[in-house]
Formats: sequence, C-alpha cells, structure tokens
Amino acid sequence: MTELSVVVPVYGCAACVEALHARIRAALDPLQRDYEIVLVDDRSPDASWPALVALADTDPRVKAVRLSRNFGQQAAITAGLSRARGRWVAVLDCDLQDPPELIPELYRMATEGGYDLVLAKRSSRRRSPIRRALTSAYVCLRNAIAGSTLDTDYATLSILSRKVVDAFLAVRDQDRHYMLILDWLGFRRTAIEFAQQPRHAGKSAYTPAGLLRLAMAGFFFQTTNLLNLIVYAGFALAAAGAMLAGFFLYSYFTEHPLPGFTSVIVALLFVGGFLAIALGVTGLYVGKIFTQVKNRPLFVIDETRERSG
Repeated sequence: MTELSVVVPVYGCAACVEALHARIRAALDPLQRDYEIVLVDDRSPDASWPALVALADTDPRVKAVRLSRNFGQQAAITAGLSRARGRWVAVLDCDLQDPPELIPELYRMATEGGYDLVLAKRSSRRRSPIRRALTSAYVCLRNAIAGSTLDTDYATLSILSRKVVDAFLAVRDQDRHYMLILDWLGFRRTAIEFAQQPRHAGKSAYTPAGLLRLAMAGFFFQTTNLLNLIVYAGFALAAAGAMLAGFFLYSYFTEHPLPGFTSVIVALLFVGGFLAIALGVTGLYVGKIFTQVKNRPLFVIDETRERSG
C-alpha cells in the first residue's frame, strides 16, 4: 500500500495541470514517503485529458482517470478516492487556490496527533460582499435544519485516513456533498487555517445554476428535518385557523360581524401558498427517492492511464 495519495478532480484546468503537478511533487518529495497522484478528469471540455495523459506517461507516480461524462465535482472526488491506494489520502482542488504546500502539514498533524481526518479552513476568501451575505444566510439555514456545524470556509483540501476513505466510499448517496458526508461520518478530526490564494488560471467551473443545485443538495437532501418542520407548520396553521374561525363566530353572534372578503382572500392566499411549497418540497424528496432506488453507479470510468515502474 502506498503511504500517501493525492486525489484531484480536474475540470477546466488545462492551464493549471503542469503547475499543479510540479507543486505537488515539490511539496511531497521532501517527505521521503512513497506517494501517488490521482488526477480525475470530470470530462473537462478543454484539453485537460491530453495534459493528464502526458503527465501519466512521464511520471510513474501519476494515475490519470477519465470519467465517461461530466458527473460533477462530488462524483469525481468519489471516483478518485475509489482509485487511491494510500494509507492516507489528501483531496485537493485543481485551481491552486488551496495550496498543495499544505499537504505535508496536514499529513504531519494527522500522523503525529492521531487524527483520522484533518481539514483546511480558509481564514479569508475572495468573494463579493453580496455573495458572502447570501452564503452566510444559506449556511445558517442549512445548519439549523440539518443540525450541522460546518460552514463554507472549509476547503476541499483535507487528508483522510484509510478507514475514513473506506467509510466515505460506503456511503452511496446519489446527492453527494464531500464536506457534509465527512461531517456525518464523525471520526477524530482537527483543522488548520490558511489564506486562500488567487486562482492560477481560468475561472470557476460552477455556474449559478450549479451552485444552486449544490446548495439544494446540502439543504434538502441530507436530512428529513425539513419535512418535519412542514408538518409542524401545518399544525400551527390549523391551530391559527381554528382560533380565527372562533373569532369570526364570536363576532357574528355578538352582531358585530367584520367585513370578511379581504381577510378570506388573504387567508386563502397564505394557506394556498404554504400548501404549494409543502407539496413542492415533498415532490423533491419523492424525486430523489426515485433517483436513489434506481441504484445507478455514482460515476462511470471511461479510461485510465498510468505508467508502471
């Protein structure tokens, strides 16, 4: 078994691949431990795959894996973990905003401190004020509903022991979120802080629609607490409706009836809107049940490339 594996999902990073490879090697060579670099091409639309093949043909430490289509970052991470052979496995984004030079520090903390999992947390992030505000609001809601304590300052950069990797791969959720699964798994963990660096080249592969899908996966499909909240809200509305009905009956029999048209319309709109939301959320869960029970593979590997020896 290799001592250390580095898993990197690659999408839209053709301009970063060579620098990424050089910086990983420069960081890990002084450790004097055997290691491998698993680069997973999530069917990138640019020339990432030829660049990965070139690295795999020249460096026996590199294993290039290409998925059959774009499955998304979370599935690409899972694919890389399934191909990693290390006793310890580091996970890293390809854009170099999270520096590979931190991997030796993560490895040292894990092995010397007896941790199964070491995370990296950004002390500062390059985001607009509007996006920071929206992200903070989303995290507060998600953590309140899902019972999580994670925030978005945690980077993908992390190191996992072999038993954490095996436990992660045993989770077969179709809607995957790397950090939320790690949080659910538990294990003994710690974290280090670092300053996020500028992107080496290009721009984020996440579109607003992609960020929304990832947010919904974290918000809705990690727990059923939201369904419980809808039930509680339904009981609260029923109780409020009963009290309102009693108030209108009292007003009627005391010969002081209130004009009812506006109040009835408002009540109908409010209850109708709540029912539409409740049915929509329930429909989302039913749709995810349908997706999960089909039990399709989380990813499909098209080809791999590595040089023996």
